[in-house]
Amino acid sequence: MDEVARVVSTAFTLSNDLRRDTEVTILFGAEPAPRARRMRLDGRRLKFLNPDERSTAALLKNSLVRSAGVARDVEASPGLVVGPAEPLDALREFASTAGTIWLTETGGPISATDVVGGSFRAVLSDPTDPTAEEVTCLREAGASARSLGARSLRSSQCVDVLHHLADQAAPPGAAERSPVSD
Repeated sequence: MDEVARVVSTAFTLSNDLRRDTEVTILFGAEPAPRARRMRLDGRRLKFLNPDERSTAALLKNSLVRSAGVARDVEASPGLVVGPAEPLDALREFASTAGTIWLTETGGPISATDVVGGSFRAVLSDPTDPTAEEVTCLREAGASARSLGARSLRSSQCVDVLHHLADQAAPPGAAERSPVSD
């Protein structure tokens, strides 16, 4: 949960505000399948998110607790929705959107054209690599395999790099949506 909290905090927090142009989707796999959860955070509506990891982790944990055993999506906090998910179906749905990039050390080098206009989707996996089944799903969905370099970075660091690239590529004042999935 530490790295998930870091990703969420990194994806949304700015010096004195939140990125309102960002969405994050997190898939939590669990067995048996009905226990798996999808958490979606929408920067346009997000409240109660602070830059420290402890309060972010508490916010995420409490939202998972509120949704436990519930067979539908629950808005656990403004801008934070949690519900049941079949992880491969949710991954396939997310990755099938045109322009989705999949960050992997074996991908081609990322470029500004991958995040042009600040509008992109990225699939990250941490701390373990995607399973063979997930890799097949990403490839079949058409996600473009991209790499941030030869060194293995944590997901939160990848989010920082992606936001930097998108901020550099976006025209001044642009507020495009940048969904990120972990």
